Amino acid sequence: MAHNAVSLNRPVQIGRSVRLSRLVPPASSLSPSSFPLWRTDASFPRLISRELWINGTGLSPKRVISTGTSGSFKQDRTGEDQFSQIQEKGFDLLKILKGANSVIPHIVLGSTVLALVYPPSFTWFTTRYYAPALGFLMFAVGVNSSPEDFIEAIKRPDAIAAGYLGQFFIKPLLGFLFGTMAVSVFKLPTALGAGIMLVSCVSGAQLSNYATFLTDPSMAPLSIVMTSISTATAVFVTPTLSYLLIGKKLPVDVKGMMSSITQIVVAPIAAGLLLNRFLPKICSAIQPFLPPLSVFVTALCVGSPLAINIKAVLSPFGVGIVLLIFGFHLMAFILGYGLAGTWFSKSADVKALQRTISYETGMQSSLLALALANRFFQDPLVGVPPAISVVLMSLMGFSLVMIWSKSKEKKFS
Repeated sequence: MAHNAVSLNRPVQIGRSVRLSRLVPPASSLSPSSFPLWRTDASFPRLISRELWINGTGLSPKRVISTGTSGSFKQDRTGEDQFSQIQEKGFDLLKILKGANSVIPHIVLGSTVLALVYPPSFTWFTTRYYAPALGFLMFAVGVNSSPEDFIEAIKRPDAIAAGYLGQFFIKPLLGFLFGTMAVSVFKLPTALGAGIMLVSCVSGAQLSNYATFLTDPSMAPLSIVMTSISTATAVFVTPTLSYLLIGKKLPVDVKGMMSSITQIVVAPIAAGLLLNRFLPKICSAIQPFLPPLSVFVTALCVGSPLAINIKAVLSPFGVGIVLLIFGFHLMAFILGYGLAGTWFSKSADVKALQRTISYETGMQSSLLALALANRFFQDPLVGVPPAISVVLMSLMGFSLVMIWSKSKEKKFS
């Protein structure tokens, strides 16, 4: 049976581009010698498709569709294995850089072990570097966001209220419970119980924004709004809660705390948004390098407080405090997740909201608690729970990032 020329006018989807396939000439006019991409079968002419990859030119691979004697269209897979092997063997530096976030839990664990084994590796990263480090993480979030994202986040007051409830109601109750247990059940010094309560009185951590960004990028602006509001109101709420729970009235440094919010949250995010909007080429150039740098900064923020307070952590009270802080954060993550699940049970994005509010409730600004402990409490033991909290909070939070990210990948694969 003679073969007629086949004109393919329908588009063929290749990657993200759509191209019209070429006209296929009559099979009778082709031979292996005249065009090596085509061959003839012994019994009848048959067109065989190939995948072409022009390496280094930026051209998309072009697919040719073949027909058999039945006249039906078929895609021949000859050469596709080779094409896949070339792609797999290719060393893609950008993919490696962008994938750095996936190893955050391992890096955090590694920095914890290193701080325990060799504290001088982190003691140089003193408290004066904490604000710039957290500001860099907020800049990385801003670069990958847009003003419209924050406008949409503000339109969800119910979600913001749920996050605030988790921050300044659920968490302080847990702090009071575990702080009391530290003294009455574990027979630890009162200063350690006060340190646990102090951790529960501070606002949400900027690391919770970064964790949300890694798991649910669309929810990052909402998380930032939650943390910003809790941080702004912490100027008054944190001293009040500390007085109610601990009996210690902290001085209110409104100017200092507002300055910290501007330096750590507002200015870096604004810089990232402006860069994304007005200098997109520069933004695209630096984006691949932000994940590994963010991982490095996170490791420093985790290892430094542990290394600086290593003597207290390794004291006889260390094991008891670790267990109490672990239980405190675990319950905060669980209750935050449950609160969002109950509040937004009918919402289409309930799972994303549960993860976001769980991060917001479970991850506190322990660095702020550590700074308050060192500044306003005479007993150095008050600063031990915040130092341990930084480590455990980060380990638990970024472990959830890994678990939830993988569960999302399985769901959509």
